[in-house]
Amino acid sequence: MKIIDISQTVDSNTVVWPQDTPFTAEWVMKIRDGDSCNVSTMRMSVHCGTHADAPYHFHEEGAKSDEVPIESFIGPCLVVAIDSEDAIHESDLQDIDLNKYSRILFRTKRPCTATTWRDDFAYMSEDAAEILAASSVKLIGIDTPSMDPLSSKTLTAHKIMSQAGLIWIENLELGHVEPGEYELIALPLKLGASDAAPVRAILREIK
Repeated sequence: MKIIDISQTVDSNTVVWPQDTPFTAEWVMKIRDGDSCNVSTMRMSVHCGTHADAPYHFHEEGAKSDEVPIESFIGPCLVVAIDSEDAIHESDLQDIDLNKYSRILFRTKRPCTATTWRDDFAYMSEDAAEILAASSVKLIGIDTPSMDPLSSKTLTAHKIMSQAGLIWIENLELGHVEPGEYELIALPLKLGASDAAPVRAILREIK
């Protein structure tokens, strides 16, 4: 059974949201210096690379990362290639059976890769967010750093979907994935009192 890694590599070359904390690392112990093992420490934003937002990210009373139910992060999913250029719109959802799929990953035309940032990345439009919020979908994923555009101050799409109980993963790498049905395994780290958590996301082909 083929496994497809859809996570961004996190290192010093990984791009982050403007003014957010980039990845840095240093060696605390090194074998070459006479230590018994190699030990490193790191510093980065919890939104660096592939990650899952927690409601606390945009709502003061929202659940933190260790309080988000993990069941939705594992199971059958659908990968969809979006036709619209700027965002995921209502029209992009018309041919998807939203009662059949609990997990949907969106491959957009304006992704941000691990090493390439763009201000005009694709996002979730408010009309699409409303439709997903009213559906039986439990988890969505996107290959960009946010469900709302870079200029958003209200994070409207985030809030619409969160109020409906939806959870999501951002900064997926989907450019090498063919649209279709897969099994998703994408568990976030159990970080206490955090507004997001890094995710190692994979797809398994369904035979």
